[in-house]
Amino acid sequence: MKNNDAFLNFLGMAQRAGKLVLGEDLVLKAIRKQSVQLVVLAADTGAASAKKLTDKSSFYKVPVIADFDKNQIGSAIGLQRTVVAVNDANFAKRLIELSK
Repeated sequence: MKNNDAFLNFLGMAQRAGKLVLGEDLVLKAIRKQSVQLVVLAADTGAASAKKLTDKSSFYKVPVIADFDKNQIGSAIGLQRTVVAVNDANFAKRLIELSK
């Protein structure tokens, strides 16, 4: 990933703008409601949780980015979380662009 810092900074901006859903349970509910456009999953998430989230995201066709560990995500958003979801299409689109 060439834009790690830019991605994490933009993720922090999405948090400050109130465009993130935080935590496994809330993210799963949001995926089921089809109200999120992107899931950012920590690479060091437990196997069972990671499988549950990736399977649910795949079923509902929500892209998943799993290139960062929970410390990087936590420092970007100011809270320690292993999974966050973006519920704004424009923020999600930009984050996907930055992840490439």
